Amino acid sequence: MSLTLRTISREQHLAYIQSLPSASHCQVPAWADVKTEWRSENLGWFDKSGKLVGAGLVLYRQLPKIKRYLAYLPEGPVINWYAPNLDDWLQPMLAHLKQQGAFSVKMGPPVVIRRWDSAAIKSGIQDPDVKRLRDVEATHIEPRAFEVADRLRKMGWQQGEDGGAGFGDVQPRYVFQVPLANRSLEDVLKGFNQLWRRNIKKAEKAGVEVVQGSYEDLAEWQRLYEITAVRDHFRPRPLSYFQRMWTVLNSEDPNRMRLYFARHNGVNLSAATMLVVGGHVWYSYGASDNIGREVRPSNAMQWRMLRDSYAMGATVYDLRGISDSLDETDHLFGLIQFKVGTGGEAVEYVGEWDFPLNKLLHKALDMYMSRR
Repeated sequence: MSLTLRTISREQHLAYIQSLPSASHCQVPAWADVKTEWRSENLGWFDKSGKLVGAGLVLYRQLPKIKRYLAYLPEGPVINWYAPNLDDWLQPMLAHLKQQGAFSVKMGPPVVIRRWDSAAIKSGIQDPDVKRLRDVEATHIEPRAFEVADRLRKMGWQQGEDGGAGFGDVQPRYVFQVPLANRSLEDVLKGFNQLWRRNIKKAEKAGVEVVQGSYEDLAEWQRLYEITAVRDHFRPRPLSYFQRMWTVLNSEDPNRMRLYFARHNGVNLSAATMLVVGGHVWYSYGASDNIGREVRPSNAMQWRMLRDSYAMGATVYDLRGISDSLDETDHLFGLIQFKVGTGGEAVEYVGEWDFPLNKLLHKALDMYMSRR
């Protein structure tokens, strides 16, 4: 297939995304407005008949004092990754980005390479010799993903070590998803483990109420989020970040971002943000108070968000990042332990890849990032 690449309008980009079953929320045009510290560009791939057959959101981050940029395509571009002529898709992109002043390109092919169902993960957790997901035989392996990785290496794309936890990339390499396609809601609930089902019933019996919030409720979200940040030792994003997310994402699509609260006796105990692109729904940020955990608000909230996703016709409910650690002594183990109770599956993507267009500047950036 003969391909050409050029800058496209946001409207063209959005129309293309809307024509697909789904795409990453990091690849919708409005995501550029969330990341205001980056300059952005919408790219389109056209076949010889002039039809738009691929798109990518590029975020450019300028180096201090010089007009050279890191070009980043988070969880993208949205192209045919299994095309036999993958070089013909990526070489024009590299040439274009170099012309735009990029010294290095980072991208995250949305290509799944392995999946582990809950039974396999639980078996791994119970085995004292197993420390990581990769020590467990995958339930499903996608051979074409290995071919994609091999071809990227041959083209000169590079991949760093993930540090053993799966968080070496900017976007998570390992996520946890609950498949919804071709399942009844009853089947989904049956897939939950006994503890999750018991906690959902406990919350219902206690009178926990789950409601959707609005833009005006983001300040209350921020209160719970900052409590969570203190408890879990991370630096919280400011309220303005979530206000901007709400405004720009819902301007693009009024159902792109939702806010949920789980409350008991009129007190908000847990909250979460949800993102929707086509049939893919993400639980993106979560927060909770230090009180009221005994009435299990988080379980009730997740069940409501999952049911709403199902009602929207979603094909997958994505609980986002996990570590690949199955070691109970690892501080990241709790991430997968909580999510595996939903009966979903751990998913590994091929990870993020870098292409140095200027090796000296690329190496300098690598050294800077490794010292952070």
